[in-house]
Amino acid sequence: MSQGPLMPKATAVWLVENTSLAFEQIADFCKLHPLEVKGIADGEVAAGIKGLDPVSTGQLTRDEIEKAQKAPHYKLKPAVSKVKLPEVKRTTKGPRYTPLSRRQDRPNAILWLLRNHPELKDSQIIRLVGTTKSAIQQIRERTHWNSGSLQPMDPVTLGLTTQINLDFEVQRAAADRPAAIAAESGASLLPAEVSTARDEPDHEHEDAHGGREERIDADSVFAKLKGRHQDEDDEE
Repeated sequence: MSQGPLMPKATAVWLVENTSLAFEQIADFCKLHPLEVKGIADGEVAAGIKGLDPVSTGQLTRDEIEKAQKAPHYKLKPAVSKVKLPEVKRTTKGPRYTPLSRRQDRPNAILWLLRNHPELKDSQIIRLVGTTKSAIQQIRERTHWNSGSLQPMDPVTLGLTTQINLDFEVQRAAADRPAAIAAESGASLLPAEVSTARDEPDHEHEDAHGGREERIDADSVFAKLKGRHQDEDDEE
């Protein structure tokens, strides 16, 4: 028996008062220290605790007690329960349960999530901190009854969720966000390579035209000089 009886001290009180078992036997069965059992027998420990009969609760049998009383070194064996309790299946539907001591911190955690991770959906915030959609809407629109004194606080620091769960929800929201942004953006600007490529032929044309003008000007200058030399020779 790894965890001992249902109520160990109450069971030990009953065994001390109603059997002749050794302190070590009672301590081993109830998962207590032998000195603690001795204190129960002396009235120094568990004062005012009413004894619990382990036989009536199905945790021990009479035959096992009698067998242990005859052999001081014999260890009591708990009775095997004949009733099988159904396995409790954990349900994931509904908001996450939050202890009463931490429920007052949920509005601060919601405000922190809305400011630092606006990409999160309301359903994701509900899973993280165990709140309702109406509470999220009130905090977002500043209509919450205590909105004036709310301060954003990390839900992981408050113990409302774990860092693994928070990172998982943020990654899921980030994975869904690019598709939504692409659908809303519509037509986009052309890349720089395309826009600059359109201007290149104009520059080439201007360079070619400029070079041509320079060549025409040079030919006219040489022609004029050549004409002047011929006039001078004729005069001579």
